[in-house]
Amino acid sequence: MLLSSGLGGAWFDWAPSIALLRDEYRVIVFDRPGLGLSPAAAAPPTLRRDTAIMATLAERAGRPVTVLAHSMAAFHAEALARTRPGLVAGVVLVDPSYERDPHVAVRLAAALTPLAGAAGAVLGATRLAKAAGPFGRRLVLKHTSRRDEAVPGDVVRSVYGRGTVIGTVIAEELAYREMAVDLARLRERRPFPPVPLAVVTALGDVDKPGDRREWAEGHAWLARMSPLGTRIELPDALHMVPLDRPDVVADAVAGLRERGAAA
Repeated sequence: MLLSSGLGGAWFDWAPSIALLRDEYRVIVFDRPGLGLSPAAAAPPTLRRDTAIMATLAERAGRPVTVLAHSMAAFHAEALARTRPGLVAGVVLVDPSYERDPHVAVRLAAALTPLAGAAGAVLGATRLAKAAGPFGRRLVLKHTSRRDEAVPGDVVRSVYGRGTVIGTVIAEELAYREMAVDLARLRERRPFPPVPLAVVTALGDVDKPGDRREWAEGHAWLARMSPLGTRIELPDALHMVPLDRPDVVADAVAGLRERGAAA
């Protein structure tokens, strides 16, 4: 079982979910280059790079794997299923990013990523990262989670106090829309395999009725990618479902196995 966090996330975002899964499954959670405690990336974040990382981990784990992906990592999980279907036994997309009709006028992410890395390095060298990073993390969680961190504060600070992490978060923000465009193009060329698929939709932090409807409809489209797809709607849950609702994550995994056995 391979777990991947959302934009700028860290391995401990999954800690409550892992606690419910590890007795029954072999669980591998990883940080993309520059996130968590991993070293800075040698190449900028792209759909191709991050899908290749997933593929390498899946091969080393022993194919096929069940992939659990939160938020932006859903782009990589879907791309893996489409390009390397033999590596994927099932997919759980946890409040996944979805763009209905993404466009990019000019692709600038690769050119700007070195600047993001330099900004992170400056923050790290001046020790401003130790204040700015953890503050930014707290600010994000204030709007996306109803619980405290799943790990001690010094662990959070050891990650988000790194200039490398701040630079990588900026780089992933820059790459986000380009990844969405690349995935849309991939969908035109490669089918999604008929593997068990669960899409978890959190609506508690989507305020406007129209936005809630659009988010739910987008996730319903994702669930229809596979004939074995299903959608789980959480009207009151916030975006950090792996942290707040590990029970739902565990149930979604159990549902994959049931649908796979019945297929």
